Amino acid sequence: MKDVQPQVIYLSDYKAPLFLIEKTRLNFEIQEEFVVVTSLLDIYRNPEREAEAGNELELNGDELELLSVKIDGVQLSAAAYKTTDDKLIIEGMPERCVLSIETKIFPQLNTALEGLYKSSGMYCTQCEAEGFRRITYFLDRPDVMSTYEVTITADKGKYPVLLSNGNLIDSQNLDDGRHLTTWHDPHKKPCYLFALVAGDLQHIEDNFVTASGEDVTLRIYVEPQNIDKCDYAMGALKRSMKWDEEVYGREYDLNIFNIVAVDDFNMGAMENKSLNIFNSSCVLASPETSTDTTFQRIEAIVAHEYFHNWSGNRVTCRDWFQLSLKEGFTVFRDAEFSADMASRTVKRIEDVDVLKTVQFAEDAGPMAHPIRPASFIEISNFYTVTVYEKGAEVVRMIHNLLGAELFRKGSDLYFSKYDGQAVTTEEFVSSMEEASGIDLTTFRNWYHQAGTPEVEVTDFYDPESKTYTLDLKQSCRATPESQTKQPFHIPVEIGLLMADGSDAKLVCETEGEFNAKTSVIGLKKQSERFVFTGIEEKPVPSLLRGFSAPVKLKYNYSKDQLLFLMANDSDGFNRWDAGQKLAIEIILSLATDIKNQASWTLAPELISVYKELLTNDALEKAMIVQMLTLPAVSYLMELKTPADVQALIAAREFVKETLANALKVDFLACYHANMQAGTFELTSGAMAQRSLMNLCLQFLLETEDPAMLDIARQQFDSANNMTDQSAALVAIVNSVFQQDAQDVLAQFYEQWKHNPLVLNMWFSIQAGSDQTGGVEGINQLIAHSDYDLKNPNKVRSVVGVFAGQNLKHFHDASGNGYEWLADRIIEMDAINPQVASRLLGPFTKWQRLNTELGELMYSALLRIQNHGELSKDVYEVVSKSLVR
Repeated sequence: MKDVQPQVIYLSDYKAPLFLIEKTRLNFEIQEEFVVVTSLLDIYRNPEREAEAGNELELNGDELELLSVKIDGVQLSAAAYKTTDDKLIIEGMPERCVLSIETKIFPQLNTALEGLYKSSGMYCTQCEAEGFRRITYFLDRPDVMSTYEVTITADKGKYPVLLSNGNLIDSQNLDDGRHLTTWHDPHKKPCYLFALVAGDLQHIEDNFVTASGEDVTLRIYVEPQNIDKCDYAMGALKRSMKWDEEVYGREYDLNIFNIVAVDDFNMGAMENKSLNIFNSSCVLASPETSTDTTFQRIEAIVAHEYFHNWSGNRVTCRDWFQLSLKEGFTVFRDAEFSADMASRTVKRIEDVDVLKTVQFAEDAGPMAHPIRPASFIEISNFYTVTVYEKGAEVVRMIHNLLGAELFRKGSDLYFSKYDGQAVTTEEFVSSMEEASGIDLTTFRNWYHQAGTPEVEVTDFYDPESKTYTLDLKQSCRATPESQTKQPFHIPVEIGLLMADGSDAKLVCETEGEFNAKTSVIGLKKQSERFVFTGIEEKPVPSLLRGFSAPVKLKYNYSKDQLLFLMANDSDGFNRWDAGQKLAIEIILSLATDIKNQASWTLAPELISVYKELLTNDALEKAMIVQMLTLPAVSYLMELKTPADVQALIAAREFVKETLANALKVDFLACYHANMQAGTFELTSGAMAQRSLMNLCLQFLLETEDPAMLDIARQQFDSANNMTDQSAALVAIVNSVFQQDAQDVLAQFYEQWKHNPLVLNMWFSIQAGSDQTGGVEGINQLIAHSDYDLKNPNKVRSVVGVFAGQNLKHFHDASGNGYEWLADRIIEMDAINPQVASRLLGPFTKWQRLNTELGELMYSALLRIQNHGELSKDVYEVVSKSLVR
């Protein structure tokens, strides 16, 4: 850390740049030991600030060797400029000029994987958020938008493929065995969207004809050994392009679109204009090497990065405080795409599960922040589930309030009005207001207030007047940026179920008659009353249907009401949610019994519900899987504060074992009924069938019956796809049959040791299992010859999985799991601060643990803080987390 106290950056201090860059020309001379970068920048004074005094230009730079600086071709003397650790400052800049800067960089030494770096012999870039300053001195901020022309020169034998943004306008072979390509991007963009790739790659090619008849070439570049694993990603890209035209009217705007897969990458993927760079785990897939979950993830991420072409590239964010402008909107768009490609209800369940488990926890912790933060030390720390997933929920609420037609009208206005500009969240919301005529003044509180609102609901039925009254009251706990909160505008979608399971017709005294039997009421004040008339009998309320707002709902449902909703609710999400509420109530009660050393018994209602689900032919299989899946311990920890982690683990495991033994015959019958024979299919129906079969296998191994082990071994040996093989492996590794577990782990390794992505799975399965033996077992994994500290995927698959999923051993009473993670974070911070910072996530929850564990975790955090030289990334999270 270069400064003892890193600088806090505030949104309130934003100023437009003093200078702008009309055109950027870059030349990259790639040598084996270094790269020389020459930039020619057409710079001019920003008209917005021409009345101000001063002509000093400050350019950002990080770890650059400056070779020369010229203005209009004239070399500047050393006295005409000065450099600091992170700046090049030039005095006396003219109103307009061509600034030429030559720098030398060393990509092979760049372990932070920001800017230009070398990965497995390939050069590639990651410039978001502030990586471009590691390439050359520049105005590295998103509101400086420029057109780009890029020339790359390299050894043709070693780097036959040279790519950058835009269209290819020149390609030449040079006399010395080198070659060059030149690329031109006519669309203005900020430097964070710049991309370059140089390597020995192969590609697959396809095309897409836009709605207006333009033929676009599509290419996916990979290392030669992976060329057979690109077809699914290509199909996902074409489906995304078609969907964006049909749903949003957005066509692609260049004649080529490239994707490149990279092994060493801090993120999932990056939406660089026309040259998307992906973590290889988000592109490469085949049935033999990838699970169904991987295929679904690839489709979603390909869609997300493509959709950024408009929601992020053509219209970008003015500053990094507006990050959710592009990310929240695009996550909403990719979620809707995925919902249209498969089961809308299941997709919603999956998204809300992440929101409740991860984002709600972030809102309750020291790193809580609004989706538009007011300040930060390191922007990389704000690529969070709050900015992305909660940001998407805020966009979804606008969609719910406006309806699909008016929302589309608003997005059309937003794209047309701000095309080629860097804007703020205010411009997005204003566009929605202007197009719809709906006032969103109160709604704006979602953008600048952190925390998860709680909505408490009480009800009353009057049989004489046949009215049903709902009283809604909202509150939100204090968060670091604000002790008191203004009311949120919360859309609450509701239905009222009659005794026969039908939805009552909704007529509200204040809202009028609704066209549908499910509708949205808007809670805008601290408390409001909604009275429904013409209700013939006391209903069971179905509240927050489809999870219409990211809030915690408090309503005193009885067990009978939850069972009724599970059986009858027309809203699929709330059927699932009722089952989760029932399971949560049972598990939390058991955890209390365990803590108090009382007797353990499982409520018979849950066994009956599971039995009915296992034999239900009416529900889609994907829904049955969701309803049979018990709430995760990580979510239970958020509901029980202070959390006794071991009691929660024991309670959940008791429920799972009891269900498995009580319904063994039913699980076995369901397992056999969903076995697939013949050709492997990637349809949503086939995926759901495999998922149900493999969930049953998990339960069957809980019975500790050797016959069930034989079934799992047979599935492992005979599987013709990775979904079934890895599911059998997981079931065995997490069972009591540990000698067999070691056998199948060794067999799996021998089969897949030459495939890095499958090996990541092999690492993760062991790191996440409570059978690993804790820190001693995890140390064996990081000592393995295939583990690589410099590869983020490897680190996440071992360190991240152990701390995030192996809760039994990570939260061991000795505290050695915490000390182990602290060691890994200190070690990683010297190599890759972004990855190190993200590993701190579990440590931000120390105040939610019981006193003994909380203090042990606090001590581990203190040790990190006192280590000495920390990056800004780690310093920010640690310092905020240590506040009591």
